[in-house]
Amino acid sequence: MQPTGRTYQITKDDTDWREQLSPQEFHVLREAGTEAPFVGEYTDTTTEGVYACRACGTELFRSDHKFASHCGWPSFYSPLAEDRVEYIEDSTLGMKRVEVRCGNCGSHLGHVFEGEGYDTPTDQRYCINSISLTLQPKA
Repeated sequence: MQPTGRTYQITKDDTDWREQLSPQEFHVLREAGTEAPFVGEYTDTTTEGVYACRACGTELFRSDHKFASHCGWPSFYSPLAEDRVEYIEDSTLGMKRVEVRCGNCGSHLGHVFEGEGYDTPTDQRYCINSISLTLQPKA
């Protein structure tokens, strides 16, 4: 991942992250990888609750902001709060995109897209890797 120069509340070196995360989690969260479409644990989940960063536990998205985009990854139309995520311009793959990272630990979550025509309040689609999240079901 490209460094942002930002200081995060939770900072660890790669050795510590590798001890905490599985190889697949490390690849997505710490190396800005992408899981394959339609295989993620939360792609079609409709369970009510809060989605948190798998790396640090920060609450990021609510289930009532999740929608069926049929893109292959969980989609949300807004984060829990703007300070929970950070946005990084991403020009990899020969296109301009906006990367979404956890605002607490800097882990890669996915990307946000606008103007795709989804019937959501924000006209945004936060396309988030399931492996970047853990679902905390509503009690």
